[in-house]
Amino acid sequence: MKTNSILAVWLLRGYYFFYFAMVGVYIVFMPKILTDLGYTPSQVGIIFASAPMMRFLLPFVFRYYLAITNRIFLSSLLLSVIAVLLFWGTIENFWSFLACNLLFGAAMGISLPYVETISLKLLSKIQYGKTRLWGSIGFMAIVLWLGKVLESPNEGLAYLAVTAFLTLVFGASIGTKDAKADTDIKEDIHSFSLRIHAPFWISIFLLQVSFGGFYNFFTIYETSHGISLEVTSWMWSFGVVCEIAMLYFQGPLLHRNLLSIIKFATFITALRWLILYLSPSSTVLIFASQSLHAFSFALYHTAAISYVFTLYSQKKLAQQFFLGIAFGLGASVGALIAGRFYGDMLFAIEAVIAFAAFAVLFIPSAKGAK
Repeated sequence: MKTNSILAVWLLRGYYFFYFAMVGVYIVFMPKILTDLGYTPSQVGIIFASAPMMRFLLPFVFRYYLAITNRIFLSSLLLSVIAVLLFWGTIENFWSFLACNLLFGAAMGISLPYVETISLKLLSKIQYGKTRLWGSIGFMAIVLWLGKVLESPNEGLAYLAVTAFLTLVFGASIGTKDAKADTDIKEDIHSFSLRIHAPFWISIFLLQVSFGGFYNFFTIYETSHGISLEVTSWMWSFGVVCEIAMLYFQGPLLHRNLLSIIKFATFITALRWLILYLSPSSTVLIFASQSLHAFSFALYHTAAISYVFTLYSQKKLAQQFFLGIAFGLGASVGALIAGRFYGDMLFAIEAVIAFAAFAVLFIPSAKGAK
């Protein structure tokens, strides 16, 4: 595989497109499918906490016992398809379905980091951004389409299976063209410490916890307040469009103080959840809150990753902890809390959690880097 290979670029784009289309089906529509089948909000929260928890635990397993090899990558692609196929036979039983979601989460937690490593190795920064953007397009496309046509749980599972299979096809094609690529994630951990910048790590954990209500219950929350499933899908897609725009134009902003940007984006997130709490049935205000996704996700994510890069000499290890603590542990705890407290007060609680994430950043030890 060569950097300038047109085929390689399109294979990567195809992988990102279908991987995040699969994520779109799973995050946006599966919660409603489960509630339609009789799952309680608490059970939905537990189900959607399982996959992120696997993302948090897996890096420790691979750091001490395994390396992410091409064979393991291909196995993870196959396991994701198998897990989705098992959804059909287990979705009526909470515990069996939970077990399949753990398998699905483990497979997803291996697949994406492997492809990201290949992308960063083969593509320039400009190429990477244009290639990675296809993930957002895939997510938006499937959300808009299913918002119009989805009528039954079986249809949702069928789309999940098809996107998982196509992810396998494109991922396996990438893997066969890079069969000798192994990713060794072992690093010197003896001098690495989370305590030095504890307020920052606490903040990123809390902020992702606050996203639990949004990622797992936004569709249910809005449709329960009279917003149609199709309009709700447009709301999801509008947020992604704003995310894409920010990713294209955020460059000049990142020359400013990164911690200040993180504080601003965290505060904006608290405001975003407050809008959802105060005006759950206002289409205009909900679309306005979705526009803030440009700041609370796109700008925040880029600034936070860049900030972590300045804090530690163990660059790869620090980024692994960022993903594990935020999108692993934070997302898992967030799903559990959202499931436990789902109701009219859900986004008021999420706003308080996000504001706590903002306040923590003012503790002096969180100001160690520019």
